[in-house]
Amino acid sequence: MSSLFDPITLRTVTARNRLWAAPMCQYSVERRDGVPVDWNLVNLGSFARGGAGLVMTEATAVTPEGRISPEDTGIWNDEQRDAWAPIAAFIRSQGAVAAIQLAHAGRKGSTYRPWAEGRGTEPASEGGWTPVAPSAVAFGNYAEPRALDATELPGIVSAFAAAARRAVEAGFQVLEIHAAHGYLLHQFLSPLSNQRTDSYGGSLENRARLLLEIVRAVRAEVGDDVPVLVRFSATDWADDGWDEDQTSTVAGWASDAGADMFDISSGGLVSFQSIPLAPGYQVPLSEHVKSSAEVTTSAVGLITEALQAQRIVESGEADVVMMARQLLRDPHFPLRAAHELGVEIDYWPAQYTRAKYADR
Repeated sequence: MSSLFDPITLRTVTARNRLWAAPMCQYSVERRDGVPVDWNLVNLGSFARGGAGLVMTEATAVTPEGRISPEDTGIWNDEQRDAWAPIAAFIRSQGAVAAIQLAHAGRKGSTYRPWAEGRGTEPASEGGWTPVAPSAVAFGNYAEPRALDATELPGIVSAFAAAARRAVEAGFQVLEIHAAHGYLLHQFLSPLSNQRTDSYGGSLENRARLLLEIVRAVRAEVGDDVPVLVRFSATDWADDGWDEDQTSTVAGWASDAGADMFDISSGGLVSFQSIPLAPGYQVPLSEHVKSSAEVTTSAVGLITEALQAQRIVESGEADVVMMARQLLRDPHFPLRAAHELGVEIDYWPAQYTRAKYADR
């Protein structure tokens, strides 16, 4: 047996294996109302059918201005919750754990989707909005955001908690708080984007305050049974920025506040980052946080082969492997990986068993 296909349990939820579908933005809500559409069902459903242990939604906004683009999904109202329910149900029906990533884009909000004719910030005249941030510091050539007043921050905490409640009502079994890739919570964590002088800026304790308030609020809202993950960019890949040591410290604090696992990625905060891309380049970051903070972690980033994923889990560098682009190329990668590694699994879709062996 390969440990890649061992189950893993967080609180009351057990995933059938350690190959999970990472959150991947789809920018497909044409009505711009945050309500998920058929594309979201088919996209996420294909990963569940393909054997992933857990399937996570794209970054799903907790407020309208928390979207990355106007075409993003949301879960700030009940109509969105009700549209997510059949998607979560289908994921569960295929034997995968249904998970949702709760997010606020901050200064990287109101952007054109990647294949749009426009680039950067979409103006209000075209349906965009003024993005918000810890400080009035723009990302690259994006529009300058409005600095959030301290009196607005409890509302953001409440928005995450309300979104968590709706997510559980919709049937999601695992929640992830997005504090990576240069979005709002990462903006508060990094000294490169947080220039505040109040109790939410300056020291590491202050920069982590909003995230920890959200973790506690989400835990209080959903109770003791629901696993809560946090996604971190473990480094900004930029001088004087957020790094793996700060990530490890805050992961320990977040664990004490009620988080169960840490999804370790990197980058996204600044346009001048310098990333040493290579297969598995973020795995050492996961291992650093796992060992330093003594927490459960996942690794992601240019993990494309079954043996590579197996080595990551068996070495203890991460407890779980998250896959993104490789699953877009091959939604059935977990089924294929099991075959390549000689692991017999009992969750091949009955409709597909005739294709289980390539030589038949």
